[in-house]
Amino acid sequence: MAMQKYNEMDSHSRSALLEKLRADYAGAKAAGHKLDMSRGKPGRDQLDLSEKLLTVVSSSRDAITENGIDTRNYLPTDGIAEAKKLLGDIMGTDPDLVFVGGNSSLNLMHDCLTFAYIHGLPGFAPWGSGKVKFLCPAPGYDRHFAMTAHFGFELITVPMTPTGPDMDIVEELIKDPEVKGIWCVPKYSNPQGITYSDDTVRRFAALCPAAGDFRIFWDNAYAVHDLDPANPDKLLSLSGELSKNGKGDMAFFFCSTSKITFAGGGICAVSMGKDDFIWLKKHKALQTVGYDKINMLRHAKFLPDSAALTAHMEKHAQLLRPKFRAVLDALAPLKEEGIAAWNEPRGGYFISLDVLPGCAKRVIELCAGAGLTLTNAGAAFPYGKDPEDKNIRIAPTMPPIDELVRAMGLVCLCVRIASLEKL
Repeated sequence: MAMQKYNEMDSHSRSALLEKLRADYAGAKAAGHKLDMSRGKPGRDQLDLSEKLLTVVSSSRDAITENGIDTRNYLPTDGIAEAKKLLGDIMGTDPDLVFVGGNSSLNLMHDCLTFAYIHGLPGFAPWGSGKVKFLCPAPGYDRHFAMTAHFGFELITVPMTPTGPDMDIVEELIKDPEVKGIWCVPKYSNPQGITYSDDTVRRFAALCPAAGDFRIFWDNAYAVHDLDPANPDKLLSLSGELSKNGKGDMAFFFCSTSKITFAGGGICAVSMGKDDFIWLKKHKALQTVGYDKINMLRHAKFLPDSAALTAHMEKHAQLLRPKFRAVLDALAPLKEEGIAAWNEPRGGYFISLDVLPGCAKRVIELCAGAGLTLTNAGAAFPYGKDPEDKNIRIAPTMPPIDELVRAMGLVCLCVRIASLEKL
């Protein structure tokens, strides 16, 4: 039987339903749940998939690279060849122009911003010497936005579309020489799960910004995180398109193994054009003589080729598909009730839930009151301010499936209560 939409109910029916749901909520509070879906963390079963990382380098003999580098010692600053190839293949960039870091690509993003802010990009004045604006496709990744806000940059929201950022708006905004960059999560975007279309990628590669030191921050965090590895989304290579247009220095490419192997013990990388790569190495050489090369070698031995990576990510997908399905099944009645909408991602780590305008903060408040922690309302927007107060990021990956089902039951209960209060 079809459910009646809440906005079609008479006021008496809505009041009666709200009273019943509030009684259900009181029971949920009394249950004393302590559930956390605030961040996109891998579950323990996912981390267990990479247990061999702990033993794949177990002696001094194992610690030598193919070209004779002893990874127990200093240098090379930019990483060993095996790791540069592994991460270059994931990013679709030239391994010779890959700088391998520690476990956090956010660290490398912060470094690129810091060096541009203090020293300027090759041939340009430091960003800190004037006003800087940064484009922020939203909903987007809260840590990206927080990082650029930390530098005092003005954040400008660019709406997301089903094919990526609204490129008409991007092309207009880059006419301003104060606009120095844009954040992008191009495959299975955080949080909507959108993969940029070929046309969107080509338009990025064809940009002619007024600022010669404009950079695309291309964070391909979910490049191999397909829920259906046999039928993945395809992302056109921005690196290849930029090369065709003679604009190889217009982007910084980032990736990490944080959601491939160990979230706290992976490796990361940044890749860029030749001039920018020389610039980065010069500044990084003052900061470090090299990151953990034993860990780099561990990863290269554990994931020696594309077939090994594909097989490993299929194991992740087998664990995650039931979790994403559980969330989508729990949400389904809300659509019939006319009080929510969401994406059905084909990969990545999140589901982006839109409730009725003006209700997101209330939903999260209600969830917290019953022991469920969600990402703050507005987190997916610059300065943490969702203009419609309707977006909630759902992170299904970390809780065991039984906890996830309980958590989603609570989420749906709170969405219904907040919606009826609003109506």
